Amino acid sequence: MDFGLSEQQQLLRDSIERFVQDEYAFDARRKIVASEEGLSRDHWRTFAELGLLALPFAEDEGGIGGDGVDTMVVMEAFGKGLVVEPFLPTVILCGSLLKLAATAEQRAGLLPGIIDGETLLAFAHGERRARHDLGHVEAKAARSGDGFVLDAAKSVVLGAPSATQFIVSARTAAGISLFLVPADAAGLSVRPYLTIDGQRAGEVTLAGVTVGAEALLGPDGGALPLIERAVDIATAAVCAEAVGCMQATFERTRDYLNTREQFGTKIGNFQALQHALVDMFVELEQSRSMAIVAAVHAGSDDDAARRRAISAAKVQIGKSGRIIGQTAVQLHGGMGMTDEMQVGHYFKRLTAIEQSFGDSDHHLARFQGG
Repeated sequence: MDFGLSEQQQLLRDSIERFVQDEYAFDARRKIVASEEGLSRDHWRTFAELGLLALPFAEDEGGIGGDGVDTMVVMEAFGKGLVVEPFLPTVILCGSLLKLAATAEQRAGLLPGIIDGETLLAFAHGERRARHDLGHVEAKAARSGDGFVLDAAKSVVLGAPSATQFIVSARTAAGISLFLVPADAAGLSVRPYLTIDGQRAGEVTLAGVTVGAEALLGPDGGALPLIERAVDIATAAVCAEAVGCMQATFERTRDYLNTREQFGTKIGNFQALQHALVDMFVELEQSRSMAIVAAVHAGSDDDAARRRAISAAKVQIGKSGRIIGQTAVQLHGGMGMTDEMQVGHYFKRLTAIEQSFGDSDHHLARFQGG
């Protein structure tokens, strides 16, 4: 199998890395994180102009028909820059749900706004007692005339503060279902907060929210397999993002060792530190290989093969991210975890990725069939 990037994918990677280098410097990112919205609308418009917001959608619907490897290229570059705009919840996670579940009419109504950058989505699915069980849904959707009344409390909804539309999971009489709910719907409220890695999330509450029959996304009661598949796609994406974070962490640690002097010599000349740097590089390359495997399998119709590939990658990346992050902080000394040092911010993002869409223990059990 050829794991090399195509010419188009190389151009895509280069364009995003130029953007990150020119527009997403560390101080610029800190200002975005500290802003009221926690994102840059200018950067989001740039993503639209670059075609990134059209990445997963079919060409006949205005998209560019990207696959798992294209997503990997984008997310790895975003990981290097610690990009905080809600690309993952809007384009990858909710975009996958729209591809899998929405009718042609629903997609026609939503995709132009997503691709142009006007519509931002968030997936309101996780609940406090669910842990990593995607099938644990206590939210209720009761029939009312031609529509539904939703009551739900959703936790850690990525991108919730900026979302203009939510995809909400709830139980009907038939089982787990998905609903499109506008952010300004009566009875819907969001409690926003800043996560440890500089992202924005929120607690989303729906109290007697009324929606029409057209809000039902996909088959009534048949949403769980679609949710599982979309979350697998998102998991492969954050694995690629983690590789970008690890690459940047490794490079900054290597550069620090080659410039910091002690006892009249650069500390990178000390053999023990060289060994630690080599260990970081090995973990990085192992993670990169597993992220490629996950990206290749992300769009597979073979559920068993897809789950095993993505869970294997998540386990490897969870372990490697911890090793690389801890080693980088140690080699930088006490200032490694200060707000002024970039490696600490990469370590925070890697820690958040470990907990996203199931931690290493969860995915090890899934890989083993537990």
